[in-house]
Amino acid sequence: MVRDERADLLELLDQLTARQWAADSLCAGWSVRDVAAHVIDYDIAGWQKTIRRLLSASFSLDQANAGGGIANAHLTPDEIRELLAQHLSPRGLTAVFGGRVGLLDALVHHQDIRRALDLPRTIPPARLIPALNFARVAFAAGIPRRIRGLHLVATDLGWTAGRGPVVEGSGEALLMGMAGRQHAIAELHGPGAGILARRCAPPPTLTD
Repeated sequence: MVRDERADLLELLDQLTARQWAADSLCAGWSVRDVAAHVIDYDIAGWQKTIRRLLSASFSLDQANAGGGIANAHLTPDEIRELLAQHLSPRGLTAVFGGRVGLLDALVHHQDIRRALDLPRTIPPARLIPALNFARVAFAAGIPRRIRGLHLVATDLGWTAGRGPVVEGSGEALLMGMAGRQHAIAELHGPGAGILARRCAPPPTLTD
């Protein structure tokens, strides 16, 4: 499933213009190019560099990801596509939990690019349902904290999880909302949708 998801992402990247590569993704401060490079960042780094990066980041995944972004800043779109083609199968950190880390990461970031560029797709349910299941225990991504005490319903998949106020919508929007993407949370409904939105909102700044 990771191979198929990354292959689909590669097919998309092959079609993008230079302007689209430079466009903002749904990841704050990250361009489409940055997100594409991140998808295979830990595969390229391998375990030794990954552990060193996590140690230097005090095991903060956000800081470790930012370090990877700096390390990969020199890669061109052509180089990123070539590296992705060479790393369709997950390695290192993305291969953890039977590849589930790689599947969730690739699927969410694929949508970070597609949603930002207004290029929707239908995700195969055979990939989306396992990603939804694993997302519920993806503590490093902060998802269990966001969905605690909520009843999640993917209206197009027949998938449900949890107990509490209902949050419902398409499986894709639900997964992206669980991952903290405000862009997708606006598509969710139910008495629990507002709770999820508040948990995903960025902290206020001194000027707010």
